[in-house]
Amino acid sequence: MPTPTHEPPSAVADDLIALPGTPLAEAVVELIRPVHTPAVFNHSIRSYLFARRLAGHLGLSADSDYNDDLLFTACAMHDLGVAVGSPHQQRFEVEGADRAAEFLTGRGVSTAEADQVWQAIALHTSTGIANRRGTLCLLVREGIALDFGGPMGNAYVEAVSDEQADAVHAVYPRLNMIGSLVDAIAAQASRSARNAPRYSIPGELLREREAYGRTRMEQSFGSSRWGN
Repeated sequence: MPTPTHEPPSAVADDLIALPGTPLAEAVVELIRPVHTPAVFNHSIRSYLFARRLAGHLGLSADSDYNDDLLFTACAMHDLGVAVGSPHQQRFEVEGADRAAEFLTGRGVSTAEADQVWQAIALHTSTGIANRRGTLCLLVREGIALDFGGPMGNAYVEAVSDEQADAVHAVYPRLNMIGSLVDAIAAQASRSARNAPRYSIPGELLREREAYGRTRMEQSFGSSRWGN
């Protein structure tokens, strides 16, 4: 893959990297940008951009088949549980889901819609479960998986071409995403046994990090589609 630049390669890339631009989406960005590392922030935004590509690939339309604001919110906030300022008292998926739901209801979003986002965030590490809990859960889970480039699954690899990915990476580069994310998850998990239940993603990442220094997830990125 060509070395990313910080300029979109063409006007065609504008649609690929466009964010919703709504007051809610702007508030989400304002919340998450200062509390994430640049690598995790970029990962959160890319997950949305890839999820939106997947929606088109599946023939789904925004506002008829899914709510684009909710998709952006769920993708952008899916790692909020490891962010600076989180309570760090539950496993990170649930903590992030709680914070996102509270954020949404505080801005007048219905409880039912906030619960959809809650489920999508809480289940995003649950392979085989999130995909069966509705369109939003599926898009969020698989958008995140696409950004991992393989280690979380390749069910929809054809939804994003190399050229489209280059355009996204040019604006939101990877910046050692997996190392930064595993660092944050392991640090959050280490704060309490409740944060790292056995056989959960945070629990296993913490145990591998403590036992081996480098997790299997980090090792797998050597052969992932995007690298790190």
